[in-house]
Amino acid sequence: MSANFEAKKVVVEEITQKIKESKSVVLVDYNRLTVAEVSALRKKCKEANCEYKVYKNTLVRKALNDLGYKDFDADLNGPTAVTFGADETGAAKVMVAAAKDYEDKVVIKSAFVDNAYVDKAGVKALASMPSREELVAKMLGSMQAPLSNFVGVLNNLVAGVVRVLGAIADQKSAN
Repeated sequence: MSANFEAKKVVVEEITQKIKESKSVVLVDYNRLTVAEVSALRKKCKEANCEYKVYKNTLVRKALNDLGYKDFDADLNGPTAVTFGADETGAAKVMVAAAKDYEDKVVIKSAFVDNAYVDKAGVKALASMPSREELVAKMLGSMQAPLSNFVGVLNNLVAGVVRVLGAIADQKSAN
């Protein structure tokens, strides 16, 4: 076997491993980005705990097909960048924001989330969802609110009893 074939095989294995380890994978067309814009986008991805990579479409297609996903074949044409996300929404949020920031220079193609194909509209919807951490915080806040209110009511009852007793004591000392 040729050295080139072996090198491609290693890259396909790398892509396959990254897909397996990622909670989400977003495919975008990055055709008209300048080098400076790509560097800024990579930095934003890193801050969001994502990885922005450019691979040959045939190698990404091979990795996805090896995993049993053929829905992406139509999206793997033209210049394609792959963003691997550590959570379900992070990569989508960064890429949708980049599509807005860089207008026609970044175009969302599709995503792979929760072992399923997600189309362009789905990626935009995913980007508008709160992250898992935000949802957990909201849930904990809503669970904590009734307890907080109950403690407040009890505190007001005790304070009311103390005020009444204080008023009675003041009245007896005045007599």
